[in-house]
Amino acid sequence: MKTGTLLSIENLNKHFDGIKALDDFSCSVGRGEILGLIGPNGAGKSTLFNVVTGFIPRDSGAVYLKGQNITGKPPYKITQGGIARTFQNLRLLRQMTVLENVLLSYKNQPGERLGNIFLKRKKSDEVEAVNGVLAMLLLSQAGISSKAHDMASDLSYGEQKLLSVVCCLASGAELLLLDEPVSGLNPVMIDTILALIKKLPEESKTVILIEHNMDAVAEVCSRVIAMDAGQKICEGTPAEVRNDPRVIESYLD
Repeated sequence: MKTGTLLSIENLNKHFDGIKALDDFSCSVGRGEILGLIGPNGAGKSTLFNVVTGFIPRDSGAVYLKGQNITGKPPYKITQGGIARTFQNLRLLRQMTVLENVLLSYKNQPGERLGNIFLKRKKSDEVEAVNGVLAMLLLSQAGISSKAHDMASDLSYGEQKLLSVVCCLASGAELLLLDEPVSGLNPVMIDTILALIKKLPEESKTVILIEHNMDAVAEVCSRVIAMDAGQKICEGTPAEVRNDPRVIESYLD
């Protein structure tokens, strides 16, 4: 597992109609770390993801990925730099198969360029064949390879959440931002997704995890940051954060 800082967030501020969604927020994330973000609804957790990934602009502050300033870059550039994410409202292509959703997540496919379809057809076919094998391997590791040719819309809600994580993995991104990956799921599916997340540092992946399920956070995260009103109110191990009076007052009570 690699060491050192992968992501640095420095003094981010974001306001919406006078409401502070991010209030001078700073943190860093080490390579191979699984960091948890907790806090009540409206604390600024998803806004932080949206700013880091370029979906919304920040008012001030900066974001550095692998030492490079990515502040203000468009989302596709940030994705190319090595960040992938999930959303609370799952953004799967529901009228495509499970396998097709995963295949579309691979980067820099020759078939994406119109000219390659005609000029480099053999190369395109070779890459697509390799990606097909890799995609089936990911689906197998997630336990849903038998659903590969089902429509994404036919999956259960838990399976769709699992598929969204698999699509992040297929992107090859080093940093995964997972927004409530086990929220609203049954215990069996929670265990399946958490088992997948726990193994990611062994694959040189880094994770920031937004989640309300504190038992899930405690199971996979080595460090937790609690947020409220756009600010960091507490940081430490899951046990330290869970027992902090400020967290109990704002969130857990």
